[in-house]
Amino acid sequence: MRKQNVRTAALILCIFSYLLVGAAVFDALESEAESGRKRLLAQKRSEFRRKYGFSAEDYRELERLALQGEPHRAGPQWKFAGSFYFAITVITTIGYGHAAPGTDSGKVFCMFYALLGIPLTLVTFQSLGERLNALVRRLLLAAKRCLRLRRPRVSTENMVVAGLLVCAATLALGAAAFAHFEGWTFFHAYYYCFITLTTIGFGDFVALQSDEALQRKPPYVAFSFLYILLGLTVIGAFLNLVVLRFLAASTDVPQCAARHARPLRLGAPETSGPSLAGRPGLPGGPTSISYRIHQLEMWARDNLGFSPPSSPRALSGRAGRPLVRRKSI
Repeated sequence: MRKQNVRTAALILCIFSYLLVGAAVFDALESEAESGRKRLLAQKRSEFRRKYGFSAEDYRELERLALQGEPHRAGPQWKFAGSFYFAITVITTIGYGHAAPGTDSGKVFCMFYALLGIPLTLVTFQSLGERLNALVRRLLLAAKRCLRLRRPRVSTENMVVAGLLVCAATLALGAAAFAHFEGWTFFHAYYYCFITLTTIGFGDFVALQSDEALQRKPPYVAFSFLYILLGLTVIGAFLNLVVLRFLAASTDVPQCAARHARPLRLGAPETSGPSLAGRPGLPGGPTSISYRIHQLEMWARDNLGFSPPSSPRALSGRAGRPLVRRKSI
């Protein structure tokens, strides 16, 4: 328990330090540019008011009307296609902010819709990510067997590298498509894909918001929806791998498994504790060799970085018959 508390405190300290570093870097990169834009805006506002003789109140009214009219430049946002787009941004927690319910009934429904939809979406993407990781694992294993490696095995590190490459390819494919359809630069399109698929969703770049694309370009709309859903699956699967790898490195599972492996050394007694002989399925009690081998196999199956000892004598059974070691992949 004390070890877990220390690890949790260390993680909190790391997050806080990471936030401080991020704040300092963003301050250095963006603060001066923001001040410059603010000065330019004030200068343009003064010139505009002098040119057309607007009062301060008239200018604020003009700004309010411009802000209210901005969403309508993209065409109707609440027809079925636009509503489907909005529903995707709700349940995936992307939340661009390009559209929001304007009626009280719409706001109430949105809250209940998100309350059920977000957990359902998280579970669905978790399941899809597991299936995708299993497919990638089989493909990597098949590739290693084609290369005729002596002991083909897919480690967590192999999976992380493969996931990183798949994520980069997914982002690049989306960036090329959106750069073509939206007229963005490749960098801005790549940035949009990354912000979208990580569900950050700033809303500074939003697809399907020009030339009434939601109503006039059905193939592009279908591609955008499918890309977001499939891309979220790919990115989610990769992030799961990274998180699991981090957890495996930060927990003491290998040490626990090593403690179970110690009595299997040559000359070690078969039991080291009170015998539970007589219980069905536990010959010799929970500290017998067969029970420990079973535990080691469970550790190996659940922890990719751990495999049982390979000594034939250490893995011999009580009747003298060697136990078959599970082949590690």
